[in-house]
Amino acid sequence: MLSAYITHADCARHDMGAGHPECPERLAAIHDRLLISGLLDYMAPHDAPLATAAQLARAHTMSYVRELTAMAPTEGHRFVDPDTVMSPHTLQAALRAAGAAVLATDLVLAGEAPTAFCNVRPPGHHATRDAAMGFCFFNNVAVGMRHALDAHGLKRVALIDFDVHHGNGSADIFRDDERVLMCSIFEQGLYPFSGEDDNSLRMVNIGLPPRSGGDAFRAAVTQHWLPALDAFAPELIYVSAGFDGHREDDMGNLGLVENDYAWVTRRIMETARHHCGGRVVSCLEGGYALSALARSAAAHVKVLIGAD
Repeated sequence: MLSAYITHADCARHDMGAGHPECPERLAAIHDRLLISGLLDYMAPHDAPLATAAQLARAHTMSYVRELTAMAPTEGHRFVDPDTVMSPHTLQAALRAAGAAVLATDLVLAGEAPTAFCNVRPPGHHATRDAAMGFCFFNNVAVGMRHALDAHGLKRVALIDFDVHHGNGSADIFRDDERVLMCSIFEQGLYPFSGEDDNSLRMVNIGLPPRSGGDAFRAAVTQHWLPALDAFAPELIYVSAGFDGHREDDMGNLGLVENDYAWVTRRIMETARHHCGGRVVSCLEGGYALSALARSAAAHVKVLIGAD
């Protein structure tokens, strides 16, 4: 049984302007690397559907969904904040990105794919219940997780976020949801300047100092994430897969490399095999140095699909 590879051409049509780091080329860089490395031979391709209003409403307020839909320009660009910009194709891309997480959930829970990787944009983990920010419009992984909980009836779902920036939107959505465990590692002092004081039995957020490197990253996973995951015993694991902690990416300064992303994915897969039959859904978040992004995503996917 092949793992699922979910993407859509619409996701590359979203454009926030010349020179913006969250560019369409990110998806092509990952796709080409997966193709050249032969990993796509071990994955079943799927087109991401459009998320429905009902699916979005599980993670966002309907007033926000309506507001964002009304904001979509028919030409030019419209700024949501200084870094987050809508173009005529943004809404369609955002609906596809959220829809990818829903489809991935359906495929994995139906036993049609053991794992899934969603190569989609715009990213999602900064989008809160009622606001777009940080390059994000809908919280893709949160839409998928609430679909697993509310439509499929799962009782315990875990979110792993290793983007260099704290997933404040995911924390906002899941903070009071006892069915969700969120584990994240991020660099201290970076946008959105949150997370370090946001800890509870269901929120394991670890801020690392700049230039911490792979050893500190691995120690945090081992000491904090893994015990919490074992105690929670998730029925399904989601990953907000951000690769902007790579040492070649100037969006952060953690100093990670491809082997660190492969290592953490192995730990995730070991946990998934122990608790939930190996079921994992991974959604692309950050990563802006194209070569490092492609290499890191390939290292992650290789382990995710069991080709390592």
